[in-house]
Amino acid sequence: MNFLICIDKPQGITSQDAVTRAKKILRARKAGHTGTLDPMATGLLIICMNRATRLASYFSGLDKEYTAVMKLGETTETQDACGTITEKRDALSLDEALIRETVKSFEGRILQQPPMFSALKHKGTSLYKYARKGIQIDRTPREVCIRHVEVLDITLPYVTFTVLCSKGTYIRTLCNDIGGKLMTGAHLHALKRTAIGHFTLMDSFTFEELPSISEGKEGERGFYTMDRALAWLPELAIRASQIKTVLHGNPLAPAPLYRNDDIKTAAGIRIKSPDGTLLAIGSYSARKGEIKMDVVFT
Repeated sequence: MNFLICIDKPQGITSQDAVTRAKKILRARKAGHTGTLDPMATGLLIICMNRATRLASYFSGLDKEYTAVMKLGETTETQDACGTITEKRDALSLDEALIRETVKSFEGRILQQPPMFSALKHKGTSLYKYARKGIQIDRTPREVCIRHVEVLDITLPYVTFTVLCSKGTYIRTLCNDIGGKLMTGAHLHALKRTAIGHFTLMDSFTFEELPSISEGKEGERGFYTMDRALAWLPELAIRASQIKTVLHGNPLAPAPLYRNDDIKTAAGIRIKSPDGTLLAIGSYSARKGEIKMDVVFT
């Protein structure tokens, strides 16, 4: 089967550990995830099985939603609870209104400096490997978007908040920066991913529930065919005479239909046969006014 599943990743395992476990339970040939969760984090992880692994990039760019717990008054080397504390300050006397105002001030487009303890690469080596050796690498701040952030609870020194953000946002860096602005320091104490695009944690499987899929009990919750998983992309039904062109990876010639704004601006286009079979994922080429094939399912 070629499909995607939503997993509720438990704390203490890596995203790759979760993929390996799911692959074994479901007896898949290939498997991969669409976006890493740190071992300390829990929550939604989308795993692609077999041919669906070719679609991972279409999901990695979606907005993410998290519930985070930030601890004020302590700065750590990793910006989260896994790292050594590097500085302590008093945070118990902070005004709650100031905390809420400061957290809210990070809403919108902001610059983040990627943390040293991350999987980003410098000269082919992950930054965290340099960090473990005490080597600091200059990192260029990157623009990310905090679309919405809301404080849910303040029980000092802990602050619980939800955040909806763009691809590439580090929630632990957000906590670190909030702590810096409050002049108390802070780090990420706990993190749960609750949504990726329109996929939600409520519709995910635990590992204990996964065997029911291999027994042929697929349900709507958390289980997606490739076509259904990409339902937010526009679709283009082609003529029977065009099927061979698509399956050979050749572009579809210019046509008036391609002037449709959805087709021209979408991150991808589901190319389907007259009977509704998903044949390929294409994209519009403005230069030639045609649709080229990016992923073909032969």
